[in-house]
Order: sequence, then structure tokens, then C-alpha cells
Amino acid sequence: MSQVSRTRPSGSSTALNEAYDTALLDLDGVVYAGGHAIVHAVDSLAAARDGGMHLAYVTNNALRTPAAVAGHLTELGVPAEPADVITSAQAVARLMADQLPADARVLVVGGEGLRVALRERGLVPVESADDEPVAVAQGYGGPDMAWGRFAEAAYAIARGVPWFASNTDLTIPSARGIAPGNGAAVEVVRIATGAEPQVAGKPLPPMHRETVLRTGAERPLVVGDRLDTDIEGAFNGGVDSLLVLTGVTDAAQLLAAVPKHRPTYVDADLRGLLTGQPGVAQSGEGFVCGGWTASARGDELVLEGDGDVLDGLRALCGAAWSYAGDGSCGLDTGKAVARLGL
Repeated sequence: MSQVSRTRPSGSSTALNEAYDTALLDLDGVVYAGGHAIVHAVDSLAAARDGGMHLAYVTNNALRTPAAVAGHLTELGVPAEPADVITSAQAVARLMADQLPADARVLVVGGEGLRVALRERGLVPVESADDEPVAVAQGYGGPDMAWGRFAEAAYAIARGVPWFASNTDLTIPSARGIAPGNGAAVEVVRIATGAEPQVAGKPLPPMHRETVLRTGAERPLVVGDRLDTDIEGAFNGGVDSLLVLTGVTDAAQLLAAVPKHRPTYVDADLRGLLTGQPGVAQSGEGFVCGGWTASARGDELVLEGDGDVLDGLRALCGAAWSYAGDGSCGLDTGKAVARLGL
């Protein structure tokens, strides 16, 4: 089924770690949240890797270097090398290097991951708008980012230099809940300057280009928790995707997804990599998965039957996405979602 015409989650008779050669895994909300591994992540990734699947970790978080991310993964029980990690900092650094002269000074509003990525591309990070930067690079700088960094960006942009952002995720999952992400910080600078940045991270093409260049994947599967970055990025790249429900996306948001935000597969967590995926079949005006049937009736989605909760959600996706067509399903999904306990 093509990405454009997706009206229900797809099925796979083969385990996903056998059907695809490379998993392009988001990190925050998929593999870990804050300093802790998400439940089932460590064992599932080990099993996928032992089965021959290449694991690459693709994150919009530009704060840490690939070496630091790989070290953190290894500490959590997920062995990784720096080359296994692709960040939006690397993507934005390549985007900038393609447009700026060698040794160009770049004002950095972000963390060490962004500085390292810029140096790798022959660019020179500076800290002040008075250091004669020829561009501004903005990435997530962590919860303790000083307010003065945004002012430096605004001063430089007001002088006419181009502005680049690693990504524009408004939120980021943490061990304590959902926190403001780099997109929220970008909005601060946008409001102050009226300018618009060039953005590199998911779901935009520079990040997909960086990932393909670094992994060489031939049959990739994007695995993520966000519809507007992970799943849309897979859609834009023309590759399949698996949404896991361990991060920011909940059932109601999934049912309301527009075509570019509809994943190929849906599962609870990374154990979904190790199994086939049940298909969703249309039966009359309803959509069936496992023991569940979902349909649009009046102004709401109705769910009937019993069985695995995820099968019920997949059936609801079929009913909601088919009803919505090229738009977003506006039906009331509350009762159906509540019945699944989601």
C-alpha cells in the first residue's frame, strides 16, 4: 500500500526485523526517556540485532555528541558505537557547510553536540554576535540553556546573517514528563526577529539524506513515537514506519492522523520489531483486526468485539483513516479509546 493512499495499518506475515535490513530508531520516547531505558527496549533491540538487523539511532536531539549518545546506550545495555548514531546536529552542520565557506564562523545556540558537528564540517563555533559570525546555528541546549543565548542569536540575525535550526520539535519526552523542546526555543528567536530558519531535522529532507549517507540502508524501517517528525519523515522519504506508543503520541492523536502522519505499523513498544503485524481487513462498512470490528456511525467511532488491545486500535485506525480520506478524522473517538483503556 502506498504512503499517499494509506487508509489502514499494514500487515506483515514476516517479523519486522527480518522484513527490513535496518531499523532507523528514534531515541527519546522509543529507546529511553531521560536516563532510563523504556520497558522492553533493551531485550527487544538485542534480539533484533542478534537476528541480523542493523540498528541505527536517529535523533532530532542535538544536545549530545554521537559518542555521548552511544555511551549512554551502552550503559543502558544497548551496545552502540558513535557511527551508529545520527543526529540533527550532523544534518544541520552538513546543510550549513554546503552553503558557507570553509572555516566560516557560526554563532552556536545549543550544546556540545552541535559544536562538535560543526567542527567536523570545517566550521568554527563562536559564542557572541560580536564575534563576526556569518550564520547562526540553533539546537537543543538542555533545560538549563541561558536566556542570553537567545539574545545573541537575535542580535546576529538582526544584522542579516542566515539562521539554521537543527529541528523544531516543540516538545521532548523526559523521565518526569513532556518538556519544551528546541522548537519552543526556536519560537522565542522567531518572535524576537521575525526571521525564519532553515531546518534540517526530521521530518525534513536534510535529515533523511544524512541518515541514508551514514547507514547505507537498503530496506529501512523508521521506528518512532512522534507523528510529526518520525512518521512524517518516513513518509517524506518514501519508507515504511513503525509507531510505538511509549512516547508522546496517544491513541486519539493517532486516529486523527492526516495521511503523512499515518504509520505503516502500530505497536505498543519495541517488541513489535520481533513479530509479524496483523492486517486490518474491511468487512462491509467496518474494519476488522483480531477479534475487534470498528466502524464510523453517526458522529463517532464505534468499537465492538474483544481481544488484544492493539488489534482494537489497529481496527479503529482503519475506520478513522478511511472515513477521513485525505484529511483528519473529526469523529468522536473517546468511547472507543476508553474501551481499550488507552
